[in-house]
Amino acid sequence: MSRSLYAVIMAGGSGTRFWPASRTARPKQFLPIVGGSGGGGSPMIRQTWERLDGLVPPERILVVTAADQAGLVRDCLPDLPEENLLAEPMARNTAPCVALAAFEVRRRDPDSIQVVLPADHLIRPAEAFRRSVRAAAAEAGASGALLTFGIRPTHPATGYGYIQSGEVLAEHDGERVLRVKRFVEKPERRLAEEFLASGDFLWNAGIFVWSTRAILDAVAEHAPDLYAGLERVEAGAELARTYAGFEKQPVDVAILERAASVRTIAIDYAWSDVGSWAALAELTEAGAQDNRAVLPGGARLVAEDATGCLVFAEGEQVVALVGVRDLVVVQAGNATLVCPRDRAQDVRRIVERLREEGPEFL
Repeated sequence: MSRSLYAVIMAGGSGTRFWPASRTARPKQFLPIVGGSGGGGSPMIRQTWERLDGLVPPERILVVTAADQAGLVRDCLPDLPEENLLAEPMARNTAPCVALAAFEVRRRDPDSIQVVLPADHLIRPAEAFRRSVRAAAAEAGASGALLTFGIRPTHPATGYGYIQSGEVLAEHDGERVLRVKRFVEKPERRLAEEFLASGDFLWNAGIFVWSTRAILDAVAEHAPDLYAGLERVEAGAELARTYAGFEKQPVDVAILERAASVRTIAIDYAWSDVGSWAALAELTEAGAQDNRAVLPGGARLVAEDATGCLVFAEGEQVVALVGVRDLVVVQAGNATLVCPRDRAQDVRRIVERLREEGPEFL
């Protein structure tokens, strides 16, 4: 008998690398930055929700977000049942997020399978993604393994974690399931080049499939303090006070790197975590003079002798460029960002400074 499939959308991130468009009041996952004409489409969390259409019904989709972002989730996902919105009292990375959702899913259906995915990824085509999830769910149900999706690398990226894959262990609907030999955190470039050349390393997409029993057994074994804390919450303890005591750890480090049975499905369709303005430029169609513009809400770009630039602006605004090359230009509210495209990752440095010098702009 097939088990019910639940989806857990992780939507509590702060998206600091997309400042100034992404701010505390509206982080990256709620922005219309990819997917539509001119680059701007529906909010990223909405696209993630729609990607699950035909795979998981709305009553079995849970969203975990920060307490102060709950209203944003409801605005973007009006079909989400109220009881399916889980609010974290504070950010503690993905291990507590995953465990909190797993406890709730177990309460509803202990024999279920889960797909756990970030709210702010771009994946195309959606049907290929759904096929991979179905295959991973079949494997999770058959073997009890924890599965993570791996992306075939296209360049020696140093900003992703890597998975070293091993032999083929199973196949479901044409999707091969590979053994995971090890995880490697973000490597230096020389090592990333070796990984790319070897052919057996994948980028870690941060998308997971597992049975509810398997992930909770793994949490109990490898993060016993986290498991015990959520047991206390289940028995009536205050969530906020308990959450404050949890260690900030990603689920990869806390659980998957320590678990005995971890497998991966390698996907070769379009995927991006849209991790920076430079990454967005690569996902946006080039227009006149090789400029790329994401202009939701009627904004305009006027470029004169300007090439290779990425421009983002919302609302009734005009961004004018004259005689410049390869810039990121973002106009959002009361802040403007201008930087070379190859320095887009350094936006986080501005965010760090503003925490001390101008928190009202974050």
